[in-house]
Amino acid sequence: MKPRAIMVWGCSSGAGKSLLATALCRWAARRGIDVAPFKAQNMSNNARVVAGAQSGFGEIGAAQYFQALAARIAPTVDMNPVLLKPERDTASQVVLRGSVAPCLSRMPWRERSTQLAEAAHESFQRLRSQHELLVIEGAGSPAEINLAANDYVNLGTARWARDAGSLRSLLVADIDRGGAFAHLHGTWALLPEDLKPTLSGFVLNKFRGDASLLAPGPADLQRLTGVPTIGTLPMRRDHGLPDEDGVFDHAPTAAPAGGAEPRVVAIVAYPHVSNLDEFQPLRQVPGLRVVWARSVADLHGAHWIVLPGSKQVSGDLTWLRRQGLDRMVRLHAASGRPLLGVCGGLQMLGQSLADPAGVDGEPGNWPGLGLLPLATQYEAPKQVERTRARFEAPGGHWAPLAGVTLCGYQIRHGVTRPAGDIFGQAVLHDAEGRALAWQSGPVLGTALHGLFESASVLRALFGAQVRSLDDSFDALADMIDTHFAPAALQQLLTSV
Repeated sequence: MKPRAIMVWGCSSGAGKSLLATALCRWAARRGIDVAPFKAQNMSNNARVVAGAQSGFGEIGAAQYFQALAARIAPTVDMNPVLLKPERDTASQVVLRGSVAPCLSRMPWRERSTQLAEAAHESFQRLRSQHELLVIEGAGSPAEINLAANDYVNLGTARWARDAGSLRSLLVADIDRGGAFAHLHGTWALLPEDLKPTLSGFVLNKFRGDASLLAPGPADLQRLTGVPTIGTLPMRRDHGLPDEDGVFDHAPTAAPAGGAEPRVVAIVAYPHVSNLDEFQPLRQVPGLRVVWARSVADLHGAHWIVLPGSKQVSGDLTWLRRQGLDRMVRLHAASGRPLLGVCGGLQMLGQSLADPAGVDGEPGNWPGLGLLPLATQYEAPKQVERTRARFEAPGGHWAPLAGVTLCGYQIRHGVTRPAGDIFGQAVLHDAEGRALAWQSGPVLGTALHGLFESASVLRALFGAQVRSLDDSFDALADMIDTHFAPAALQQLLTSV
C-alpha cells in the first residue's frame, strides 16, 4: 500500500489545526490504522521530553506529543523535527531533532531555512516508512505568499507527501472570530495551483448556534472553489487538552459544591512564559478557578500563586519587578498561602541567578526573590530528560504530597543548588537521590514539570479525579465523527 497522508492547514494561527489533527489521530487509531503525527516546524515555548534521535532524550512541541499519544504510539523527535522557541520578538532558539542547535539559532531565518527543511524532510521520510498514515499539521497559514519560497512547513511538506504516495488536505477556519468564508476563499485562492487539487474539504471550527443559519454560505463557497464544507465543529472549551500556546481562556471551571466561592489559582503569565500547558488539568478540578496574572490586581484574592516556567528567566524576573508583582508574591507567601515555582519559577524564588555567558539571555547576575535557599547558575548544554521522582516529607500545605510518586520532565539550562542560611529543605528526589524540589513554609519550588498532570498529585492536593487524556482524545474523535458530513471521514481516508 502506498504511503498516505492527511494535511491539516489553517487559515490562521489559532484556527484549530492542532485539535483537529489530534482528533484525526485518535479517530484513525480507533479503526486499527497505524497513524503518526508530523509537523515539520513548530513555534512554541510549550515543549515535551521524548525519545532522542540517537539515544537519551530530546524535546518537541507539546501538540505533537499529545497527537502521538492520541495515535497510541510513543512520541519521537521525528514528529516535530524543528522547534523554534521564542526568546524575544526577533530571535528564537532552534531545536533540531530534539537538541538545541546554537549555530542555526544565530542565523537569519531565510539563510537557515534550507538546512531546516532538509532535516525535516529526513524525519518525514523516516516516519513515512514506518507508518501507514501520517496526519500532518501545518503552521500558521499556507497562503503567506511573502514566505512561500521558503515555506517547507505547509507547502513543502504537502509536496513531499503528495510525491511520496497520496495526500488529502483539509483547511480549517475559526468561525467564532468572523470572516470565516472570506478566510477560506482567500486562502484557497492563494494556494499554489499544484496543491489545490489535494484540498478535500473546508472545516468551520468553534461554531456556536444553529448550523442551518450558515446557509447558503457553504454552498456558495463550494460553487466558487469546488471544495465542499465537510465539517462544522462546535465551540468546545472543555476538551481537556492544552491549546497550542498553552494560554487558555477564562471560561468557567468546575463549580464547588454547595455554592461556595471557588479558590483562585493565579498563574503569573510573564512575557517569556513556557510550558503553561501543564496547568490545563487544574481547570477540571471542582472548586478551582484558574486565572492568568499580568498585573497586581490579578493577584488580589488569589489562594494560590504559581510562578511557571520561563524561556528567559532573568528577563521575566525583571518584568515581574517592574509590574510590582514581586512584592505581591512576597506578601502572599508571608500570609502563609501556597506559592509554587516550577522550573524557571523555582529559579526566581531563590537567592541569586548567575549567567556570565548569557546562556539564558543577557549576561549578568540578578538577585532572586529570596524565598528559597537556592542559587542558580546558567550553563550549557540544556538538560532535557524524563524523570520519576518521589515526595518525601513536605509540610504545611504540601504535607498531603508525602509519599507521592510522579513522572515528569525537565527542560532547563539553569543548575540550581542550595545556598545561604535561610531555612528550607529538599522534599522531592529522583531515583538517584538528586533533589528536585525545595520547601520553605508555604513556598515550594520544583525543577520538575508535570506536577498537575499526575493523578496522584491532584488527588493528594485537591481530592480530585479529573478526566484522563484517553477520555479527552476519544471525546475529540467522537466530536468529528458527529459533526463531519456523513461518511466524510471514511472517504477522506479511502481517497488518499
